[in-house]
Amino acid sequence: MERPQTTRTIRLWVNGSEVERTVEARQSLADFLRDELGLTGTHLGCEHGVCGACTVLLDDEPVRSCLLLAVQCHGAHVTTVESLAQGDRLHPLQEAFMAEHGLQCGFCTPGMLMSALAFLRETPHPTEEQVRQALAGNLCRCTGYQGIVAAVLRAARQGIA
Repeated sequence: MERPQTTRTIRLWVNGSEVERTVEARQSLADFLRDELGLTGTHLGCEHGVCGACTVLLDDEPVRSCLLLAVQCHGAHVTTVESLAQGDRLHPLQEAFMAEHGLQCGFCTPGMLMSALAFLRETPHPTEEQVRQALAGNLCRCTGYQGIVAAVLRAARQGIA
């Protein structure tokens, strides 16, 4: 009986750059981003897909990177929070989070930003209720969500989508 292959070579695009690596077949996308590429903005909270801290965009759709295997992303485009700022210039959504005090400890912030970005691209003029619904899968233990919702609404008014 043949043993299953334990490593695979994958090629994907991360934040616009092509990446090719040989990875363990069981390595999560989150661990791949953090350990192989040094992109530590993708946070690991629960590692069960519940908290949303590890949210990234996979082909422009928000996904929980702790639930995906890196090998499942072969050929895909992955966007992480590191892609938002351009040098020292923050993305307007990041600026809105700062202006509206939408962060405290910052642990949930990368996942919130990526979820909010995907949401605003689909819904450029949301209501408060729509924002709350869109971010319901991202847990924050510090802010009470008021500043986060205000930040997303501010970014929408600025037309960042």
